[in-house]
Amino acid sequence: MTLVYIALSIFLLILLINTFKVHPFPAFLLVSIFAAATLGLSIDKIATTLEKGIGDILSSLLILITFGAMFGKIIAVSGAAQKIAAVMMSWVGQKKIQWAMMIVGFIIGIPLFYGVGFVLMVPLIFSVVYKYKLPAVFIGLPMLAALSVTHGFLPPHPSPSALVIQFNANMGLTLVYGFALAIPAIIIAGPFFAQFLKKIPSQPLQTFISEDLPDDQLPGTFNSFFTALLPVILLIATTFIQHVFTLSPTVQQLLIFLSSPSVVLMIVFFYSLFSLGVVQKLKMDDLMNHCTQAVKDVATIILIIAGSGALKEVFTQTGVSEEIANSLRALPVPPLALGWLIAAIIRICVGSATVAGLTTGSMILPLIQSTGTDPNLMVLAVGAGSLAFSHVNDSGFWMFKEYFNLTIKDTVLTWSVMESIVAIVGLIGVLLLNLVV
Repeated sequence: MTLVYIALSIFLLILLINTFKVHPFPAFLLVSIFAAATLGLSIDKIATTLEKGIGDILSSLLILITFGAMFGKIIAVSGAAQKIAAVMMSWVGQKKIQWAMMIVGFIIGIPLFYGVGFVLMVPLIFSVVYKYKLPAVFIGLPMLAALSVTHGFLPPHPSPSALVIQFNANMGLTLVYGFALAIPAIIIAGPFFAQFLKKIPSQPLQTFISEDLPDDQLPGTFNSFFTALLPVILLIATTFIQHVFTLSPTVQQLLIFLSSPSVVLMIVFFYSLFSLGVVQKLKMDDLMNHCTQAVKDVATIILIIAGSGALKEVFTQTGVSEEIANSLRALPVPPLALGWLIAAIIRICVGSATVAGLTTGSMILPLIQSTGTDPNLMVLAVGAGSLAFSHVNDSGFWMFKEYFNLTIKDTVLTWSVMESIVAIVGLIGVLLLNLVV
């Protein structure tokens, strides 16, 4: 009955939002209460569970989304995004701009968490879309596919890193295998799949769009690229220094502080005020008004993500993921495929790739040891499965929907299908690698 109750919860959520036009935030809370009651959560714990779920997801994303929105707005209104888009277009041309965006997403996605990469890259995507009158989903999806693949397949992202340790796998070998799988997955789910999405209607979030400025008012090429890429530079530099050099405890603690994505975004926001504001002779009052408007524009997205966190916490507290994993573990399926399947079903039911990956890891570990399955390939099989079919119970689904201003139907046809392609290509790649290594 667990799967039935989960399916009813998801159906109710879609019905409230799509048919009755209820705002997603109260819809999520209502469905969360329904799910908690049907899945057996004690009534006295429901309110605190919802609050914990909202608090947990906002604690990791609130600073990223708000500072990311303000940073993106400054990149847009200063003309930096316009400059970057023009330079990239001059380098690769309009026919290859998708591939350029995909490569940028892959490079940036390796060191950055998905949420950070998303909010930082959206202004660049929308600048290219508006300046050259290109379809938003067609241009943006390849970059976001690259970010998603790195999140699910490659250390140092949370789930694959934890699985490497849990399975006693080899970090370096897992990375090598991961790259071998990531490249075809990104190409098929990105530029190839996006060819079928040119007619998907999308009017992206207006906060990152500004009027074209004359060339003589644009910031310089180096200033534009350096400021936009500074979050990546800081995260890579602080991580590299921590792992390569022997540091005193004080310096180590300082680098841990400076390498936090939230702190990095705050640093680059204030730097952008100087490099793209003061240097460009823009008034601080005008910049702050733009930032205020940017935060207002993403407030709805923050509420929707908070609601999805409440539903995820209900599923976590009721032990849904463990129950599903235990019921599937005895299926007569090869170990790698079974790891993928368990992670995929938990992902579809619960909505979190990280929860799906880590839950599957604890359930599949005895099978790895008893069958002698390659632990490096199992990390990738579980990681691929944890990306399968993101839909209305996943915060990433709503970020894509709201930023690109899509209907639920079109978000499923684009985002959800893209994630499923990544998962399936990942499974096929793992099974092929298992034949040759």
